[in-house]
Amino acid sequence: MTHPRPMRDFGLEVFFSEWEFKARHHMTASDLESMGVSDLLSLAAPEDREAFETLWLGYTETWGAPALRTEIARTYEQMTPENILCLAGAGEGLYAVSKVLLEKEDHAIVPTPNYQSAETIPLSICEVTGVPLLKGDTAAGWRIDLNGIREAIRPNTKLLSLNFPHNPTGMLITPADLEALVELCRAHGIWILSDEVYRGVELDPLDRMPQIADQYERGISLNVMSKAYGLPGLRIGWIAAQDATLLQKVERYKHYLSICNSGPSEVLAIIALKARVEILERNRALIKKNVVALEKLLDEFPGLIDWKRPQGGCVAFPRYTGPGDVELFCRSLLEESGVLLLPGSIYASDLNEVPKGHFRIGFGRGKVFEDGLTAMREHFRVHYAGFQI
Repeated sequence: MTHPRPMRDFGLEVFFSEWEFKARHHMTASDLESMGVSDLLSLAAPEDREAFETLWLGYTETWGAPALRTEIARTYEQMTPENILCLAGAGEGLYAVSKVLLEKEDHAIVPTPNYQSAETIPLSICEVTGVPLLKGDTAAGWRIDLNGIREAIRPNTKLLSLNFPHNPTGMLITPADLEALVELCRAHGIWILSDEVYRGVELDPLDRMPQIADQYERGISLNVMSKAYGLPGLRIGWIAAQDATLLQKVERYKHYLSICNSGPSEVLAIIALKARVEILERNRALIKKNVVALEKLLDEFPGLIDWKRPQGGCVAFPRYTGPGDVELFCRSLLEESGVLLLPGSIYASDLNEVPKGHFRIGFGRGKVFEDGLTAMREHFRVHYAGFQI
């Protein structure tokens, strides 16, 4: 395989640009139910509301507003504001960290399936090995292949990319497995970039994982206001790390990208982070309610979909086991009933084959999800009544 290689189109985003705002029922959204500005401001302390209403609309600090970095640091155990660099969403972090850390002669490791940029960006720089998640009798039906990662390490391995709670499977790893990965990477001097955008909305809070920036001197925690907080319109993300040199390199690279974040978004993010307990509790209650409703639908049509409840986040990656194939299943739902799902082909990898028959479904929205579930139930009644394997 020739490296570097041009970045291919972002399959998920190409698909969404066509269908996300056309489909009547968006049932594959990867974020939690959002709120309006007035609703968010109702959670603000008087001084923060005034800060928003009197904000000067000039450039902001490249690192992020000091008050914002302070609130972000409070979401970690050991981080200070100096350990935080704010970014324009999580996508800028995935891009900039790879560009700063990796060179042509390096090697990276990425579990699959994954969020495409986790592999496509490193592949544009150096060699990358994909280590497939294993299917098995675990909580979410998937598990990380620790031996596979260990065997994939080379003398020039520079980066391991992780994402838990995982998109699209919703799986988590145990603290013991995370500790084993840290020790493995420490022994080989490998950086860990950990996408933690769904942390805080585990179905069982006892499953919540430590954040890699708190655990490892070469750990880089990536987070954003978009997913668990349900505020993607703010476009506020960040990385947290113990290594000051790494943070400064990414900050210098940011000068060529977003330069700085939106001032109004920073103030609104501060308000949301101060109200994070309330917001995350609301969002966790919503996904727990929606998962139960989704499972009720699936129980009404046994044999149609192989399902295991995810552990965290608001997406799952079940397997279609009914007549025909998953591509036809998703297309029929979209064209006949206006229900948008993501067929597994959208998660195609350049590194290895993704398990067949899967699709992504999201359960983090409110009325949109309820209406979509009603449309799915009627579609199933028309097409699959009485079907069983």
